[in-house]
Amino acid sequence: MNKEMLQQVMTAPKKIVFRKVPVPEIGDDQVLVKIMKIGVCGSDIHVYHGTHPFTSYPVTQGHELSAKVVKTGKNVTGFTEGQKVTIEPQVYCGTCYPCTHGKYNLCEKLKVMGFQTTGTASEYFAVDASKVTPLPENLTYNEGAMIEPLAVTVHAAKRFTELKGAKVAILGCGPIGILLAQSCKALGADQVMITDISDYRLELAKRCGADFTVNTKEKDFGEAMVEYFGEDKADVVYDCAGNDITMGQAIKYARKGSTIILVAVFGKLATVDLAVLNDHELDLNTTMMYRHEDYVDAIRLVSEGKIQLKPLMSSHFAFKDYLKAYEYIDANRETTMKVLIDVDESEE
Repeated sequence: MNKEMLQQVMTAPKKIVFRKVPVPEIGDDQVLVKIMKIGVCGSDIHVYHGTHPFTSYPVTQGHELSAKVVKTGKNVTGFTEGQKVTIEPQVYCGTCYPCTHGKYNLCEKLKVMGFQTTGTASEYFAVDASKVTPLPENLTYNEGAMIEPLAVTVHAAKRFTELKGAKVAILGCGPIGILLAQSCKALGADQVMITDISDYRLELAKRCGADFTVNTKEKDFGEAMVEYFGEDKADVVYDCAGNDITMGQAIKYARKGSTIILVAVFGKLATVDLAVLNDHELDLNTTMMYRHEDYVDAIRLVSEGKIQLKPLMSSHFAFKDYLKAYEYIDANRETTMKVLIDVDESEE
């Protein structure tokens, strides 16, 4: 194996260079993987535009990925050379209250690869074996690179503990909204309604299994809930858009005593009607990333054919064309779902 590799570095907003660095040595409890595919997500785009509040430059990106095992440390068991894997990108302390109570996704000192610590955008990557999750052979490397965002939505879906048989409304029809709609259905929801102002995105959601799609430029959210779910409306409303308008719709029209779950990240301080939230005794809940069991469930649901990832794959770019991928996303905002970087172009 060549002892040098290429590594992507974003040196400043909208500036990417590639540098040759040594292939990393691994410790006794680590795995060396060959990176195959990397997904670009909304948070990466914030870094590209210089608007991510918790990322400084230079930074090597990459936190949604698939890979192939190259070498294992002497203490590592359960992995074989050539095995398909993905990586869970959270770096947590293991000693704070959330970590010691099973909620390491809320670690008081949480860092995420590609944002506060080195990401996977390189030809090879050394990582603790505890963060490596096997992928079944029937998943493609392209699908493997989408397990991370799917785990986000699996975790979000589970935040409503009465999902089985539920009527679900989702505001926002981007990649996370569509993956959440599929996750809710796969985990037992009876019916899912999803909203957006883009007919293109709504049609894609319909293809991926949403029962009802609503363009809220043309139809009132509250009226749509009554039309499709009846007077009792939805059991839970998920906000995947993250702005005052969508959260305002959720609070105004949710059934009294029901639940709203905020999935999206607000880009600024929110201005919402907490008086109505209070008066209607609504539960406003939130969701943050995922834990290992969410990865396991996400992989299982794709492997069983209960969640479709391929319809959300918008475009592919070669590793050295990382910058072009961002330019493409900026130029095609409405129609772009998931852009994949082909670090290794030999396999899908």
